[in-house]
Amino acid sequence: MGRGKLRIYLGAAPGVGKTYAMLSEAHRRVERGTDCVVAFVEHHDRPRTEVMLHGLEQVPRRELTHRGAVFTEMDVDAVLRRAPAVALVDELAHTNVPGSRNAKRWQDVEELLAAGIDVVSTVNIQHLESLGDVVESITGVRQRETVPDEVVRRAGQIELVDMSPEALRRRMAHGNIYQPDKVDAALSNYFRPGNLTALRELALLWVADRVDEYLQQYRSEHRVSKIWGSRERIVVGLTGGPEGRTLIRRAARLAEKGAGGEVMAVYIARSDGLTGASPKELTVQRTLVEDLGGTFHHVVGDDIPAALLDFARGVNATQIVLGSSRRKTWQYVFGPGVGATVARESGPDLDVHIVTHGQIAKGRGLPVARGARLGRARIAWGWVMALAGPVVLAVLLNGVDLGLANDMLLFLTLTVAAALLGGLLPALASAAVGSFLLNYYYTPPLHRLTIADPKNIVAIAIFVGVAVSVASVVDLAARRTHQAARLRAEAEILSFLAGSVLRGETSLEALLERVRETFGMESVALLERQSDVDPWTCAGRVGTGRPSQRPEDADVDMPVGDHMALALTGRVLPASDRRVLAAFAAQAAVVLDRRRLQEEADRARALAEGNRIRTALLAAVSHDLRTPLAGIKAAVSSLRSEDVEWSEEDRAELLEGIEEGSDRLDHLVGNLLDMSRLQTGTVTPLIREIDLDEVVPMALGGVPEESVHLDVPESLPMVAVDAGLLERAMANIVENAVKYSPAREVVLVSASAIADRVEVRVVDRGPGVPDEAKDRIFEPFQRYGDAPRGAGVGLGLAVARGFAEAMGGTLAAEDTPGGGLTMVLSLRAAAPAGEPPAPAGRAGGAGEETGGAAEETSAPAEETSAPAEERSATAGKSGEAAEQQAGPRRPSPVPPERQVS
Repeated sequence: MGRGKLRIYLGAAPGVGKTYAMLSEAHRRVERGTDCVVAFVEHHDRPRTEVMLHGLEQVPRRELTHRGAVFTEMDVDAVLRRAPAVALVDELAHTNVPGSRNAKRWQDVEELLAAGIDVVSTVNIQHLESLGDVVESITGVRQRETVPDEVVRRAGQIELVDMSPEALRRRMAHGNIYQPDKVDAALSNYFRPGNLTALRELALLWVADRVDEYLQQYRSEHRVSKIWGSRERIVVGLTGGPEGRTLIRRAARLAEKGAGGEVMAVYIARSDGLTGASPKELTVQRTLVEDLGGTFHHVVGDDIPAALLDFARGVNATQIVLGSSRRKTWQYVFGPGVGATVARESGPDLDVHIVTHGQIAKGRGLPVARGARLGRARIAWGWVMALAGPVVLAVLLNGVDLGLANDMLLFLTLTVAAALLGGLLPALASAAVGSFLLNYYYTPPLHRLTIADPKNIVAIAIFVGVAVSVASVVDLAARRTHQAARLRAEAEILSFLAGSVLRGETSLEALLERVRETFGMESVALLERQSDVDPWTCAGRVGTGRPSQRPEDADVDMPVGDHMALALTGRVLPASDRRVLAAFAAQAAVVLDRRRLQEEADRARALAEGNRIRTALLAAVSHDLRTPLAGIKAAVSSLRSEDVEWSEEDRAELLEGIEEGSDRLDHLVGNLLDMSRLQTGTVTPLIREIDLDEVVPMALGGVPEESVHLDVPESLPMVAVDAGLLERAMANIVENAVKYSPAREVVLVSASAIADRVEVRVVDRGPGVPDEAKDRIFEPFQRYGDAPRGAGVGLGLAVARGFAEAMGGTLAAEDTPGGGLTMVLSLRAAAPAGEPPAPAGRAGGAGEETGGAAEETSAPAEETSAPAEERSATAGKSGEAAEQQAGPRRPSPVPPERQVS
């Protein structure tokens, strides 16, 4: 049984109709008699989507118990047993509940495909792994649920489900996407017109690129050389002269007139070396075309028009932009020039633009096409001169008596001309024919192949010697010119390669793509192995052809050391090209080593950061912890002293000092332990649904009651958090706000619900923090302003942010209107009854993680499968230490036996 086919409905945002389109396709297939079942579809209480499920067979879901709650997931085994022809699987990027067969739903889909079942699925553009940074810059929130791009690219069909932002917002306002109580928050957060427009553009461009890949693959497989103008691609032919900037700007303006236009500047390095390209000018033009959104390409080719047209057809270009010829008028005697040749041979499917510029007719233009060394036409004319020239000259000299010396000079002139045109062999032929004719017609006895006068023998011998010498010199000069030109072309390529190193281009794939373009190959792969007996593995590859698994299977293989090789497929390269290829291969090895060294450096940097934390911890222990210990010891020593009779007031003051020092010591040690847990990644939250008004008041035990005003409505939805971590994070935030608030200024702690998030805002009227320092205050061991050394070790806010992110929330600093600083703690609201909570450690809720996006509901808690007993929370003010500092409190929602002290 073959592998099943994957079809994906891709959307820019929730509510565009991906699931509805998938179910409509299912009904069409069922009507045609196809065995189609619903493996997993989530309708999110949308009536129209729910109606579409009627009439379709649904495979029962698998129930899983996680932390006391029951969740449902797709039953992969049941679908495999049912073995339908087509299975509908919604939300491809979904994270499964711990204990499921696979961690991700796309892995479940891979099993179905491997079993020969066709799958129809849905995914939003923000869930593609490669677009995480882009989506974060648009929405401000990092997407935690992602699917590898390669999984989506392998789909047999990708269909874009599109809707304008205005139409989508109307659907939202009409209640067709979310419940009415969430509409306003969603429209003002995730579903803002700017967000939707940017995500829509991202989806359209991504799908357009995939379509372009499919088109290129189809053209390559079917060997289609004719240009299909599906997209405006403009190729700019550069000579290395100053007119290139004008051509690039002109091409950019042409591209702007067509949607999705693309500019590709190409410089063809010829092997005859007759162009005077300026490396500096090429560098400037490369920068210019990249600044205008185009790409720069460097290709080797002896026949400039052919190479230019081959490149244009290879990239499916629709237009070529060339400059008017820079050659002098008399130079057109040698040929029509590149522009005219390209225009004549481009055919009806490729437009050629000849652009005027200020360098017209000033010399050193794009040269005419030539063959190797002297060129085929020149060699042919040399042979014509060598064979026909002496015969014509002999006929002309029959009626004129100039004397033997003059006759020999005239024949010698023809031999030199043949050498200049055709090189050594035509010159030798001309010398042979000329000496024969001189002997037969002009050396006594005439019309006989004998020479009576010995002086004539010397003269003819000198003639032959001079002819051979001149021909040898001309041929040698031609060979040296060719070698110099070849070296010059190689130097240009190597200079370009060195420039890429200096520019910091460290992408292995980009370098391999440069090799493929330069040598006109179908595919290029860098292979390596650990030893002579180990199999070859691919470190990187580019191209549309099938890559070679071993160097010996490739058309060209270039070894790099003992256990690495560059393998090229497409054609066999001449030996003269292998020198440049060796430089590329060496650079590829350097790039690969650099990438691995960078990975090692990143790991070393992480270790160094850990060492820095440990050093700071030691410094904190050596100073900040010794101060309260010294105070406690002094007070205890004073109380135990028998030489002094302490009054009750003095004794109470000493005991109060001991208590304050102990509280301060407990706070410092707690922060240090919390920071160490965060740095080592051992803080794993125990997510439960709790009310904020149960936890937030407990976090205020460390500050005076009159210093904080609490505004936490009882009507707020429950939040999915770890109670101990939330309490400790709130305690650190509030204590920091109180510490920096002016005297008699009350810190406000308020909470409100926004979409599927609950925000807790801690507002103070202190000096505030500049924008450039807002992120820095969350770094470990940072004290802002002139805070005294004894004010703490600078870990409170770092610990608070670490705990917030561990629970899937965020902590950010904002300016307080009128002066001061506001800490905004954003937490995930608990999922409604019957829906699983989103995994911990994520920045958003179900599906969108951006406030208001709940289409792709996620699995609960961590994305690990360890038992809940082994992933217990929490750190900080939990257990006995917290009770001592805060006084009597309500029982903690987290059982004591599952807390980490």
